[in-house]
Amino acid sequence: DCTICMERLVTASGYEGVLRHKGVRPELVGRLGRCGHMYHLLCLVAMYSNGNKDGSLQCPTCKAIYGEKTGTQPPGKMEFHLIPHSLPHSLPGFADTQTIRIVYDIPTGIQGPEHPNPGKKFTARGFPRHCYLPNNEKGRKVLRLLITAWERRLIFTIGTSNTTGESDTVVWNEIHHKTEFGSNLTGHGYPDASYLDNVLAELTAQGVSEAAAKA
Repeated sequence: DCTICMERLVTASGYEGVLRHKGVRPELVGRLGRCGHMYHLLCLVAMYSNGNKDGSLQCPTCKAIYGEKTGTQPPGKMEFHLIPHSLPHSLPGFADTQTIRIVYDIPTGIQGPEHPNPGKKFTARGFPRHCYLPNNEKGRKVLRLLITAWERRLIFTIGTSNTTGESDTVVWNEIHHKTEFGSNLTGHGYPDASYLDNVLAELTAQGVSEAAAKA
């Protein structure tokens, strides 16, 4: 079955009569190159048309990304630095390791055509936001990939806050960050032995990985 329209592949696309695309007949089926999953071509056109139209396509079955995925993050600034040795605290679980501090800053602005409500003001609560990584090999790898994700506008988006319920506001976009420095009172700090591996998996799910960069 086509998991986009939920119709059988031997029948016409469920988008027949809803969407027209020159040269794409509703019964035509295509196979994605790397993962091999099959869909109606018209369904793939519909899925792309409903997305960011950034030249990328994500398989709805296995989440493999074709092309370079970009997001809808509003303009802002990302900076990072090492916290000086003179400060008494390191990240819990990384006692002998320096700490990388990332600072994200996004100002309030007006939504663009790629956002939920173009032309409407959006808010940016809690900025600048400070996030922390250990300055070890894996932490530096995460930092490099976060820089790429920022450049591709994937770290934040505009939506509804899970915390406050406010709409038309800047929210995190499925790449988790550690925002507590010396504690883990909210679950957004250290120690967390699986965090670095988890965030690498989240970055990969967004098409951001060292393997993808070399491809």
